[in-house]
Amino acid sequence: METVHPESCEGGAVAPGAQGRPAPEARVHFRVTRFIMEAGVKLGMQSIPIATACTIYHKFFCEINLDAYDPYLVAMSSIYLAGKVEEQHLRTRDIINVSNRYFNPSSEPLELDSRFWELRDSIVQCELLMLRVLRFQVSFQHPHKYLLHYLISLKNWLNRYSWQRTPISVTAWALLRDSYHGGLCLRFRAQHLAVAVLYLALQVYGVEVPAESEAEKPWWQVFSDDLTKPIIDNIVSDLIQIYTMDTEIP
Repeated sequence: METVHPESCEGGAVAPGAQGRPAPEARVHFRVTRFIMEAGVKLGMQSIPIATACTIYHKFFCEINLDAYDPYLVAMSSIYLAGKVEEQHLRTRDIINVSNRYFNPSSEPLELDSRFWELRDSIVQCELLMLRVLRFQVSFQHPHKYLLHYLISLKNWLNRYSWQRTPISVTAWALLRDSYHGGLCLRFRAQHLAVAVLYLALQVYGVEVPAESEAEKPWWQVFSDDLTKPIIDNIVSDLIQIYTMDTEIP
C-alpha cells in the first residue's frame, strides 16, 4: 500500500499542473466522480449518499497513490459503502449492471458467471480496504443542510420579484453538486462551502442583498462568523477550475 504526501490532498482534485492547468490526476478524479454521480442517479441514490460516495472516493485518494488501484473500482466500492453509511442500501448486482451499462451502453446485463462474481468480490474487498485506509471514518458533515437553511433566510431578505425572476436556488444547488467533482468537500468547512456557492449564484445573476452597504458585516458573515472573503474567493476559484475541466474533458 503506497501512501502519498498530505500536500496532495490539500491540492485536491483541482490542483494545478504545468502552465496553471489542472494536473493529470485532477482530470482522472473529475471523470471518475462524474461516473459516481451519473451511476448514483441511475441507481436512485439521493443527493446526500452521492455526496458521501464522492467524499469517500476523494478521501481515499488523499491517502493512496492514484496508480495503486483502479479508480473506477474504488468508485464502485465508494457507491456501495456510501449506501450503507447513509442507510440507502444498494445491491452489488445493481451497481455492477449500472456500471457495465455506463461503460458499454449497448450491452446486456452481465450474466451471473465467473466474471460477475469476480467483480462482485473485488468491490467487497475494495470496500474493506477503503475502510481500513480511512480508519472507518466515513461519516461526513455535508453542506446541504446549511445551504437549505441559508436559502430560506435569503429568500426572506430579498424582495419577491428578485427571488422569482432568478433561479438562485437551483443554481446554488447545482454549484454544490458540481463541487464534488473536486476535493472541496475535504478542504473547506461545510458551512463555508454552502455560503460560497450561494455567493457565486448571486454574483452570476447580479443580485444584491438589500441594505448590504449599511450593514455592520457582509451578509455571508452573518451565516458564518469565521468565514472570510479570501476563503470564498478560494472556493470560487476551485469551482471555476472544475468548470474549466468540464469544457475540456469529453
